[in-house]
Amino acid sequence: MARLNSGTISRRTVEALPVGDRETVFWDRELSGFGVRVYPTGSRVYLVQTRHGGRSRRVTIGRHGVVTAEQARRKAALVIAGIKAGEEPGRASPGSPSAGGPTIAELGERYLREHVDVRCKHTTAGAYRYTLTKYLLPEFGSVPLGAIGREDVAALHYRLHKTPNTANRVVETLSRLFYMAEAWGVAPEGGNPCRFVKKYKSRSCERFLSEEEFRRLGRVLSEVETEGRVSRNGVAALRLLMLTGCRRNEILTLRWEEVDLEAGELRLRDAKTGARSVALSPAARRVLSALPRKPNNPWVIAGPEAGRHLSNLNSPWLLVRKRAGLEDVRIHDLRHSFASRALALGESLTMIGKMLGHRQVQTTARYAHLARESVKTSAARVTASIAGDMEDTGTTSDTA
Repeated sequence: MARLNSGTISRRTVEALPVGDRETVFWDRELSGFGVRVYPTGSRVYLVQTRHGGRSRRVTIGRHGVVTAEQARRKAALVIAGIKAGEEPGRASPGSPSAGGPTIAELGERYLREHVDVRCKHTTAGAYRYTLTKYLLPEFGSVPLGAIGREDVAALHYRLHKTPNTANRVVETLSRLFYMAEAWGVAPEGGNPCRFVKKYKSRSCERFLSEEEFRRLGRVLSEVETEGRVSRNGVAALRLLMLTGCRRNEILTLRWEEVDLEAGELRLRDAKTGARSVALSPAARRVLSALPRKPNNPWVIAGPEAGRHLSNLNSPWLLVRKRAGLEDVRIHDLRHSFASRALALGESLTMIGKMLGHRQVQTTARYAHLARESVKTSAARVTASIAGDMEDTGTTSDTA
C-alpha cells in the first residue's frame, strides 16, 4: 500500500499512477480511507476502507473511467460516514455488482460447472477450459470483473494478434463470461468491455485434395499399414474420414451399435449438431467390415488400451501426410475435400449440407465459391462441345 506523493485523488493523479507487477492501493491524503487500487493490467478501481466496531470494512466504489474521481470521492465520504454510524451503507456482499463482481477465476469456475459442463459437447467444453486456463486466468484470474476495462481487453487481444483466430476466441470467451455474469445478476456496472474490441479477420485455412492427391494418400495408407507404421484401426479411421466426410470425433467415438452395414448407414446418436445418419458407400462398408470387434470394447476404432477408443490420430496423420507430400493438409481438410468432390460431381449445397450434418445452411454456404467454380467448369465443357459441333459443321459446308 502507498500514499499519493502529493495532492489528492483526481483524474490527473489517478491516470499518472504507476503500474507494477502486483496490485497496489494508493490512499488519498485528505479523505482518510479513500483509495484507488491499481492492477497489473492497468485498471484502476476506487475503494473505501475504514474501521467500525473493531472490524475493518472495505467497499469497492467503482472503476475509473466508469466512475469519475469526484463521483468516487463523494460516494466514499457517504460510505465512510455510514459505516462509522453503524449503517454500513454501500456495503456489498461478495460477488454483488457493487463489489466489482466476482473475479474471473470465480466466474470462470462457475461458468464451466453450471453452463459448459451441462450444455456443451465434450470437445467444446475442452476448448473453453483450455482458453480459460491458457489465456484468461493468467491474465485476469484474480481481477474482479468491474476492474477489467476495454483497454485491458484490447491490450490482450493485440498481444495475440499473430494468431488472430486465437485472439478472437479469447475475447469471445471473456465476453461470454460477462454475459453470464449479467444473466446471473453479478455483473458490475459499466457493461461488457469486450463489445468495443474489433475482431481480427480470420484467415481461411481450407485445403482441398485433388484427384491425384487422393490417389497418393490412399497408396500411402496401404503402405504404412502393411509396414506396421500405423495401426490397422488408425488407417481405418483415416479412410473413413475420407469416405464419409465425418468429423474426426464422430469417427473416433463411433460405437458398433451405431453401425448398420445391412442398411448401409451410421446412426450417430451424439454428433456435434445432434443425432444424425450418415450414408455408407460400398467402399466405406468394406473398411468397416474388415475391422475386428474386440471383446468388451464398444468402439469401432478401438485403441491400444482395453475398453478404450483410439484417441490420438495426430501422430499417425503427421507420418502419413509427410510421406504423401501433403504437409499442409490437416485432418479436417479431408472433410472439406469430401464436400469439394461432391460439388465437382454436381451435388447441390443443400445435399452436401445434409451429408456433412450441417444444422444451418450458412455453414454449408462457405463452399459456395467452389460451387461457382463447378458451374464455370461445366459451362466450359458445354461451350467446348457446342463450339466443336459448330466448327465441324463449318468444315463440312466448306468441303461441300
